[in-house]
Amino acid sequence: MVRVMVMMLMLGVASVSVFAQENPAANNGAKEAVKVNNKLCPVSGEKVGEMGDPVTYEYNGRIYNFCCSSCLSDFKKDPDKFAKIAEADAAEPK
Repeated sequence: MVRVMVMMLMLGVASVSVFAQENPAANNGAKEAVKVNNKLCPVSGEKVGEMGDPVTYEYNGRIYNFCCSSCLSDFKKDPDKFAKIAEADAAEPK
């Protein structure tokens, strides 16, 4: 009887562990990242998607769009500056 109870307890712990790994937000109540939906690359000013598939990057819980991976590298050097540019672009009515 004790073995059965121990096995059930272990199974329950394993189930919770797997759920937490598959659902990171469930781990600590973290919110899902928000898409900024900027249409212009904040680094080059080019329209996102014209040079191929857009590159996305999450910074401070927000997902930004870039025209290419080179621009993403530049973004990482001064993310606050470029994040403001992307936010302004996304806020402008199109």
